[in-house]
Amino acid sequence: MWTEEAGATAEAQESGIRNKSSSFSQIPVVGVVTEDDEAQGVFKPMDLNRVIKLLEETDKDGLEEKQLKFVKKLVRCYQNGLPLRDLAQIFKILNLCAGKIKNQPHFIESAYDIIKLCGLPFLKKKVSDEITYAEDTANSIALLGDLMKIPSSELRIQICYQQASSSYKIQMAEVGGLAKTMVQSMTLLENQLVEKLWVLKVLQHLSTSEVNCTIMMKAQAASGICTHLNDPDPSGQLLFRSSEILWNLLEKSSKEEVIQQLSNLECLLALKEVFKNLFMRGFSHYDRQLRNDILVITTIIAQNPEAPMIECGFTKDLILFATFNEVKSQNLLVKGLKLSNSYEDFELKKLLFNVIVILCKDLPTVQLLIDGKVILALFTYVKKPEKQKIIDWSAAQYEELQLHAIATLSSVAPLLIEEYMSCQGNARVLAFLEWCESEDPFFSHGNSFHGTGGRGNKFAQMRYSLRLLRAMVYLEDETVNKDLCEKGTIQQMIGIFKNIISKPNEKEEAIVLEIQSDILLILSGLCENHIQRKEIFGTEGVDIVLHVMKTDPRKLQSGLGYNVLLFSTLDSIWCCILGCYPSEDYFLEKEGIFLLLDLLALNQKKFCNLILGIMVEFCDNPKTAAHVNAWQGKKDQTAASLLIKLWRKEEKELGVKRDKNRKIIDFENLPGLSAEDFVTLCIIHRYLDFKIQATHKQRELANKSWENFLARTSNAKTLKKAKRLQEKAIEASRHHKRPQNAIFHQTDIKGLNTTVPSGGVVTVESTPARLVGGPLADTDIALKKLPIRGGALQRVKAVKIVDTPKKSIPT
Repeated sequence: MWTEEAGATAEAQESGIRNKSSSFSQIPVVGVVTEDDEAQGVFKPMDLNRVIKLLEETDKDGLEEKQLKFVKKLVRCYQNGLPLRDLAQIFKILNLCAGKIKNQPHFIESAYDIIKLCGLPFLKKKVSDEITYAEDTANSIALLGDLMKIPSSELRIQICYQQASSSYKIQMAEVGGLAKTMVQSMTLLENQLVEKLWVLKVLQHLSTSEVNCTIMMKAQAASGICTHLNDPDPSGQLLFRSSEILWNLLEKSSKEEVIQQLSNLECLLALKEVFKNLFMRGFSHYDRQLRNDILVITTIIAQNPEAPMIECGFTKDLILFATFNEVKSQNLLVKGLKLSNSYEDFELKKLLFNVIVILCKDLPTVQLLIDGKVILALFTYVKKPEKQKIIDWSAAQYEELQLHAIATLSSVAPLLIEEYMSCQGNARVLAFLEWCESEDPFFSHGNSFHGTGGRGNKFAQMRYSLRLLRAMVYLEDETVNKDLCEKGTIQQMIGIFKNIISKPNEKEEAIVLEIQSDILLILSGLCENHIQRKEIFGTEGVDIVLHVMKTDPRKLQSGLGYNVLLFSTLDSIWCCILGCYPSEDYFLEKEGIFLLLDLLALNQKKFCNLILGIMVEFCDNPKTAAHVNAWQGKKDQTAASLLIKLWRKEEKELGVKRDKNRKIIDFENLPGLSAEDFVTLCIIHRYLDFKIQATHKQRELANKSWENFLARTSNAKTLKKAKRLQEKAIEASRHHKRPQNAIFHQTDIKGLNTTVPSGGVVTVESTPARLVGGPLADTDIALKKLPIRGGALQRVKAVKIVDTPKKSIPT
């Protein structure tokens, strides 16, 4: 029985089939017994209570022989299957037999025979029996797990042989918690391989259920199974079944908790040894597939920063295995090894690239990446494909590995700047981009994740190369950026952009837009704060910016990436045009301000702050005002009316309230504040009073003296009074106190409706918002004249961001 069931055939191993349901799944859930069947004796009645009472008796002559005789009679009676209605009593009899085994070994055979009956379908007389006797069935099946404690190899194997043979029994096993007792029984079978393999087979079947996987996970099944992966096993079944169970636990229970169980030194050492052995000595299809499965499980564990991957030496080995083909190594682990172009080895290579990306997120790994010459190994793929040298991989395989390698570089290279530069990284990438743009005949297969949209063209290669350059440029490392500029990167990027827009490609529009966005971001990173580089950007650069700004606004809603491209374009105006007067003038001459105002008129909130910031900066150029005043939108809208409309929209969104005279009200009546909150609010209030009054004072001094102003005003007396109140309010604000008579007075000065408090608040409706604040008072643009670099898309100098732009660009 063992050789037929537990020792799975070599043919099944070779095919790598994961038979999660097993051939037992074809067995019916329960057998339905008809009246004819009953007439034939299937439900032949037997007094089970009498058998139970007999087995409970002790100390009588000839009792054991009589008890064994009745149990054999029971087995013959139920030779066609156990009825659901009798299951509870039959399992009570089984439990009594099991209890006698220690002192009366003959009862092993009786228990064995009863357990064997469990392999037959359970019988029901009524359709409702499954529901009626569900609890009895679940408790009975759960009892089998407890019987694993009996130190009988034959009995344990028979128990395992019966389990999970039907969906109904698996369902009942869930209810009864059989999975837990089976996991716990593993500790009793340390040196008993045959029984252990049978238990693993049971757990493999049980782990096809999410409920059972959760039960097993809570019983620490993952760590318990993983630590024994290297136990001696000539059959190869232990590793196969164990990996299947680990897979199911990761897929069907809490992935985080399973990873936590496996993130210890003992488990990782076991996985490391298994992977190393399979990598070096696994030659069959089955071995290679199992090796890849172990690597995927390891990759999942490596995502946990607390996993001791470096401490157990696994990281170092994985880096060696990932690079030994490209960088020759004298390490004995890889001496004489060579990967084939089989599907399993090809998948292995991609998995190794992927695990490097995961491992590099742990900074202590950096030195191991340097020692392993990972950058050099990856750069062997960043070149024009040479047919005569592509021996190990097919053309399609090599292309996929090439794209995967470049994508891996985007994550690793920013961490290893010195290695990147010593490998002439910039020169290699720029030369590869030249080939991407060339007319060199090349048939791209585009049949992988990284090759999406690149079939028959070089867009995929260009896309990932630009991502790599973008990641390096946004490190803001002057050595890298200076080297790029000296190699003509600015001119090359502009040339690629112009070439792309000269050959529209609607089929691959999304990828083309991504390429254009990355080019503009690279140019922004290179030109920011460098006048000479902005001059190199020049009129050709301005032309590509204007080209994007002329895009049909309806495309912004297409979801293809026009929004991202527009953000990149506006960013390039900041970094590549503003501050360079010839470029600014050319932008104005080409009606760039008109295009900015057209975009502003679209009233899309995500663009407004950025455009307004650019407009403020352009206003430093004396030629800008004429363009702003000359602009006309739909229905002859002017720039002034557009800005006022935006202001009102902002007020509405902020919930600013006004009274019947249109004055802003309710600065103070805020709900839900404690006494301490009101004290803090009072401090804020007084500080704002002081700042407002000080601003008024500065403005008056900057224009004319107060006395000269009074001399030309007919209502001098009223203004003198206002001045005294103002000075009193300033003085009170300085000392953090409000006069006791802080009441509001309404004064009408030549039609100027002014509300002046005798205390600390002055709200003048006609005073410019930049002086008194308003709905935009808490924004960077309202507070001071700043480029967008100091506002919505401020670049944080102290933080290095890898692989992603340093600006928050919504998609």
